[in-house]
Amino acid sequence: MTQDQIILFALFAAVFGMLLWGRFRYDLVAFSALMLGVVLGVVPVEDAFSGFGHPATLVVALVLIVSAGLVRSGAVFLITRTLVDSSRSLGSHIALMGGIGAVLSAFMNNVAALALLMPVDIQTARKAGRNPGLSLMPLGFATILGGMVTLIGTPPNIIIATIRQESLGEPFHMFDFAPVGGIAAIAGLAFVALIGWRLIPQRPGDTTGASDLAQYIAELTVPEESDHIGKRLAELDEAAEKTDVAIIGLIRDGKRRYGRAANALLKPGDTLVLEARPDALDEFRSALKLDFSDAKRQEMITAAGEGLEVVEVVVPETARIAGKTAQGIGLAWRKSTVLMGISRQGQRITRHMRQTEVLPGDILLLLCPRDHGADVTEWLGCLPLAARGLSVTANEKVWLAIGLFGAAVLAASLGLLYLPIALGLVVVAYVLTRILPVSEIYDHIEWPVVVLLGSMIPLGAALETSGGTQLIANGLTGLTAGMPAWVILTVLMVVTMTLSDVLNNTATTIVAAPVGIQMAQSLNVSPDPFLMAVAVAASSAFLTPIGHKNNTLILGPGGYQFGDYWRMGLPLEIIVIAVSIPAILLFWPL
Repeated sequence: MTQDQIILFALFAAVFGMLLWGRFRYDLVAFSALMLGVVLGVVPVEDAFSGFGHPATLVVALVLIVSAGLVRSGAVFLITRTLVDSSRSLGSHIALMGGIGAVLSAFMNNVAALALLMPVDIQTARKAGRNPGLSLMPLGFATILGGMVTLIGTPPNIIIATIRQESLGEPFHMFDFAPVGGIAAIAGLAFVALIGWRLIPQRPGDTTGASDLAQYIAELTVPEESDHIGKRLAELDEAAEKTDVAIIGLIRDGKRRYGRAANALLKPGDTLVLEARPDALDEFRSALKLDFSDAKRQEMITAAGEGLEVVEVVVPETARIAGKTAQGIGLAWRKSTVLMGISRQGQRITRHMRQTEVLPGDILLLLCPRDHGADVTEWLGCLPLAARGLSVTANEKVWLAIGLFGAAVLAASLGLLYLPIALGLVVVAYVLTRILPVSEIYDHIEWPVVVLLGSMIPLGAALETSGGTQLIANGLTGLTAGMPAWVILTVLMVVTMTLSDVLNNTATTIVAAPVGIQMAQSLNVSPDPFLMAVAVAASSAFLTPIGHKNNTLILGPGGYQFGDYWRMGLPLEIIVIAVSIPAILLFWPL
């Protein structure tokens, strides 16, 4: 190996290691690696920031903005309100919601599609009296599967199309992925709806349905003139039992009392640590005339005369609050909002609520001024757990939004407009017609993903230029020497899937796609089947909650544990490989 190859392999190994460790956010890791590559001379200075103007980066950003416009117009909820019925059997519900999710994610970012449908699925589960965990994982997997069908459905497809253009002179078009991705999606959806959901573990208490979902560790404070001052904490048990609240601890002078401190005499300013649903928590607070955990902030909100609103949100990994505390980001003074509770599956909250680090997958219970829930949720970068707040803001423009988007997709599909231009025109039209406020355009872009793409693309190009991808391709080709074509493609898919299950699928695609091209060139065959294999495999991250953003988003609301995903995900990945290889060889022959 040359010196440049050694440096680049070391950089990629460091990036993958840091991403697996998860201590630092993926965009910072990728950007640091890019800067180090420039300093070490393996990435030319003039190419350092070329990734930020790359078509793949632009399309990902534009798709997110267009998705936000479709949300604002009410286009999605027009569909779900018409089709979703809580009286259906679980299998029928999963098939219907999975089908809707797959279709939506084919034409918009699959993370956005799940964000739209997750509140609907949870509300339906609540009405049906069943555990949302039985349907959320199938829905999450369905939106991932649907993204395989079109160019804009998932970032790996966008990246592979642009890599093909750079390497072979012509990109994949909008529906080139449909024959293979569609077959994989249909087979995957059939498995998820008929068999997969039955493999989801049901733990004791799961049959109680949605009540488990909404259990929060919350805090309420004893006010200065409370009738309960001087009483023992245990004396509140009767009221707690009547309102279905569990008293699990006491905080005094900022220090957590271990155990329940049942014999402690209550003092003004004491904070009760509780486990309860939002409605039960409010009933308990009203019955005992307690204050919210941040009494001063509550007084300021109430004095403003706007009234109060309680919202539930789920924390994605890209949220402003992820990895930080409510106090650290200034939630109270910036947005006049109090963090009332945190729901974290399988873990107890051991610190004061405002000083507790919020993790991806957590569900937060927020107290904010009335009608400000949507603003607070968007500022935090979270997703609404109930179908309110962010659902619909411009119903009268729903068909205009759908028409503009449909026209752009048609123009791009027919080759009349370059896809980034078509999507850019949709964004301009959405702003001019006020479907999407101009002040919110940049709020809907996942900047960490943009930085990740912009940083990894130059590194990937440098690896290819240095001959690094050729070395990897030669290794895989040597491993499969003399074997049939389907075995070679299977090995490539398994390697890509394995990487995608533990790493960001974008980073995996940037490395795996050039390797696929090099393997094809070594075998003197068409690179298209290899690129298709990478496209499907990079999107098939079903084994862990970290393999895909959609898997992380359902972790908390579904009450899942890390080891739950592979039970349905492993057979699903095997099915995807089994149906994709014949489809690839049929539609994209060597």
